Amino acid sequence: MSEQIRVLVVDDDALVRAGLSMLLAGAEDIEIVGEAADGSQVARAAAEHRPDVVLMDIRMPGMDGLAATELLRAQDGAPEVIVLTTFEADDYVLRALRAGASGFLLKDTPPADIVRAVRTVAAGEPILSPTITRRLIGHVTDSKGDDRTRHARGQLDRLTQREREVAIAIGLGKSNAEIGRELYMSVATVKAHVSRLLEKLHFNNRVQIALLAHDAREA
Repeated sequence: MSEQIRVLVVDDDALVRAGLSMLLAGAEDIEIVGEAADGSQVARAAAEHRPDVVLMDIRMPGMDGLAATELLRAQDGAPEVIVLTTFEADDYVLRALRAGASGFLLKDTPPADIVRAVRTVAAGEPILSPTITRRLIGHVTDSKGDDRTRHARGQLDRLTQREREVAIAIGLGKSNAEIGRELYMSVATVKAHVSRLLEKLHFNNRVQIALLAHDAREA
């Protein structure tokens, strides 16, 4: 990541884009490198501007933020994605998180919290608390809930005992340092386990591991 955090703002509302750009431009360590008005423009804008973080509106009239997030996060070296929404418990948000978004923000989030969130995900940390994760999953009606639980438990069964313990700890919102203390491992060893989990499960961030643990009802 460059010294400054490069941000791409994606929203179909020009006023929202302008507001977010002005807000973030006030932070010395954040640079707005581009804007997009529709999900279909995101891949090209990301390739051109190489952002570290994308602020992604979830509901747009053309390609929505869910499809754009799925396309973007499937690429090697993809930027982190923060989903923007007016709905706290929204099926689109949960699906975007499953696709690899690092978290979500409500559009009425205080400016200081938006800046903090950008810095957090740029540093490789999620911005989704376990409480919010449980509430999101609980509010979204999923007709395939039982199938998802069985699949998640099957995924966890593929792991070693130690990997499973690390996955469940991530689902409980514990940091690498907290996991290390709890499981008597160094932080470096925890990071190695997290990397193996991501590779074995074909995930690209910790939020997906946390969602898997919640789906399996282990967290």
